[in-house]
Amino acid sequence: MSARYLGFILLVGFPGMLHAQSAAQPCRAPRLVGGYFVPDQQTYAHETKLTYACDEGLKPAVEGWWATSTCQNGKWSPQPQCIDENACLPPAIPNAKYTENTNGWYEQGAKLRTTCDTGYEHKDWDATAECINGTWLSLPICEKSISTCSEPPKVPHAVITNMGYQDVFVVDSKVQYLCEDGYTTDGTHTNKSVFCLRGHWAEVPTCSPRSDTGHGGSPVGGTGGSGTQPVDGGSSSSSGSDEREITHITPIINCGRRPVISNGDVVDTGEMFLKYRCNSFYTRVGPDTVVCYSNGKWSEVPTCKVAYCSVDTDRYRDLESVGVKYIKDGEKVNLKCEDLESWWTGHYSVARCTNGRITFSRCCSWVTIKLNRC
Repeated sequence: MSARYLGFILLVGFPGMLHAQSAAQPCRAPRLVGGYFVPDQQTYAHETKLTYACDEGLKPAVEGWWATSTCQNGKWSPQPQCIDENACLPPAIPNAKYTENTNGWYEQGAKLRTTCDTGYEHKDWDATAECINGTWLSLPICEKSISTCSEPPKVPHAVITNMGYQDVFVVDSKVQYLCEDGYTTDGTHTNKSVFCLRGHWAEVPTCSPRSDTGHGGSPVGGTGGSGTQPVDGGSSSSSGSDEREITHITPIINCGRRPVISNGDVVDTGEMFLKYRCNSFYTRVGPDTVVCYSNGKWSEVPTCKVAYCSVDTDRYRDLESVGVKYIKDGEKVNLKCEDLESWWTGHYSVARCTNGRITFSRCCSWVTIKLNRC
């Protein structure tokens, strides 16, 4: 390469290099109220990393008692900040979303309400968390709904045509299987729609070779002794087909009036299902989803049984009299103790309901209860 061409390349490329270098601006020392950082300088070069900590009673606005921040083209990332040690940072809740504070943290006593992603629901219907002493109490859990379905089963010689892949499908979702050329679902049709019901895919098809393609022997429906036999090896009489027809799932409109259950009600309705939920202080026994069979009968209907304990505080001299308290099975309630000291220090007894049986803890201070040491 000649010197003239080389010089031309340098003239073209060098200004760009100068511009890239000039674009990387240094940072001024950050303003950190209630904390200190090292190294302590007036200015910092691009990509310089400093470490900071906070004064007594404060903490960094990130995890840990110390933190780092990096100079990125004239700005610190993340911005150094010291907050009250009793404040909370944004929690990580799988399969859930919530509105985050613009300042990136939450004050003591702040409450956070979450919404589960599609196909998930709050465990025990608990959707709210509270920031207490720097920790989120009763952090909600979003678990996969028992009525949702995983990915549809793989069917040889078939693909799904109406949607892309996903690992969770809400109840009443519909997917359509399409057989490859030369295969059918029932000897005639090449596609079939399948619904998500009660946590599983109902009536998943198979794709078999077309009966008119010919594979030797007698044709389908022939009268010879080597005629086609039922696939399952059973009888070819109509009784077998009648039995299969009875268990065929059809739209719920074909079953007429909806089943009514005591202490519960329908909370969701689809073309092919009814979903039930028991009232508060009751628990469901049996499936939560009911479908309609082609014989006009409903599938198994759930029942709701009592799932709570009752505490008459007037019968316990150690407890403040507040009448009858009801506690859901598996849950606990703090009942105030009726002793002189409790009025000043806030002592409580933790009442727990387990399988319909109530138990009490000793009277503990509020802080001891929050630390699960009572």
